[in-house]
Formats: sequence, C-alpha cells, structure tokens
Amino acid sequence: ILSIVRGMDGGVKLLSNINMGIAFVFLALVFILNFTTVLDSAYTAVIGYVKNIIPLSYSTGREDTQWLHGWTVFYWAWWVAYAPCFGMFVARISKGRTIREFLVYVLLIPTLVTTAWMSVFGGVAIDQIINEVGVLGANQGITDVTLSLFYMLDAYAFGTLLSLLAVALIIIFFVTTLDSGSIVIDSLTSGGKLEVPIKQKLVWAVIASIIAMLMLWIGGTDSIQALQYITIIAALPFTIILILGCISLVKGLLTETEQPTPIPAK
Repeated sequence: ILSIVRGMDGGVKLLSNINMGIAFVFLALVFILNFTTVLDSAYTAVIGYVKNIIPLSYSTGREDTQWLHGWTVFYWAWWVAYAPCFGMFVARISKGRTIREFLVYVLLIPTLVTTAWMSVFGGVAIDQIINEVGVLGANQGITDVTLSLFYMLDAYAFGTLLSLLAVALIIIFFVTTLDSGSIVIDSLTSGGKLEVPIKQKLVWAVIASIIAMLMLWIGGTDSIQALQYITIIAALPFTIILILGCISLVKGLLTETEQPTPIPAK
C-alpha cells in the first residue's frame, strides 16, 4: 500500500530497483560459493535448452504426462491469463521506448537473467543431491518444492543469513508483483486514467491483500490448486483477445509512417 500510494517513481520503481539489487547480490553470493559447480551446470543447462526446447514443447505423443501437465501446456495457459494485466503495466512503464529497446529489455534480458538464475540455484541443488550434501543430499531431494531453496542454503555455514536474505527477496518480489497488478486495475476501473485518486488505490490494494491473506489462512494444496485451475480456465478467452491484439499490433505497425522533419520558417 505504501509503495502504491507513493506512485510509480517514488514507490514502485524504487522498490523494484531495491529488489533487483538484492537479487543480484544473492545470485552473486551463491555463484561465488559454488563457482565450479555453477559453470558445469550452466554449460549443461544451455546445451540442454538448445537440444530440447522443441521436443519439450510437444503437447501430444509424449510418455512423461506428469511433465506435460505440470510445465508445458498448462503453464503456458497460466502465463496467458496474466498477460493482459502485466502487459499493460509493462506498456505503461515502457512509454517512449523504441520497439527494439522494448524487445531487448522485456524479452532478451529477462530470459538471460532467468537462465542464469535457474542454472546457478538449480545446478547447486542437483550437485548437493548427487554428492549427498546437506538436507537435499540426505533425503535425495524433497517432496515439498516450496522449501527446496532453504534446504539448499542450509548446507552453508551462514545458511541462516542467506535464508533471511531469501525471505526478504521473496517478500519484495511479491509486493512488486502485487503493485503492478494493482496499478493496472486502478487504470482499468478509472476508464484508462494514468493517475487515479489515492482512495481508489487503497481500495484495490486492500482487496488484493485480503485475498492473499485468506489464501494463506485457508492453506492446503487443494485451495491453491483450485485457484490455479480457475486461472488456467480463464486463459482461454484471453488467448483469443491476445491473438486479436497481435493482429492489431501488426496492422498498426504497417500503417506507421515516418513523419518528415518540418522545415523551419525563414
């Protein structure tokens, strides 16, 4: 609520910059502690992605149905459901950028950062399992993936400090995500206005916070899975809207013409 009330520059942008700073420090610490392991896992990850990106995208004729249902088609639909909301947020903060800059900052750089993040933390966790290090090695992996990061960090002498840093990072990530959603909802419910009254900002921020607290209070995997299924179902109409949006974007770009530079009057 505080970051939303302070506005885009004084609140959301500031919090996002702090968030990314903590994330890079966290990533650098784990990378330095596991330099050789990370290099090996990064090489394996890059080769694996290049070789398997197409086969892993197939939605039919596959034997690993658990992977298919958990990570490909259904995850794709989940992202589609969030696309209109966060797409509007990214479009707003990208005003004034060229299309080339937009593609680099929104698609290329985040993909590289995500690949590095998964290579570092995933590679270290797999190495601990193989070499039987810490909790992950003792149990040969865990069934509750929500605690996997903390089990991995527990293997270090100052694992508690790293875990506290991870908790702070998770909280700020959650807040910044909620900020972007609240800003879009504020704009939609005010007829597209970029600046809305503070009272309206507070209403939507409080509603979103209450929903999050209720989900945590109810707990259990059943309630979370039910919410995920609803999100996936809601992705179907959004898919049609996104296709129409892509067509509109292409038509708009084709009609764009470079305006001649006006000649100043003598």
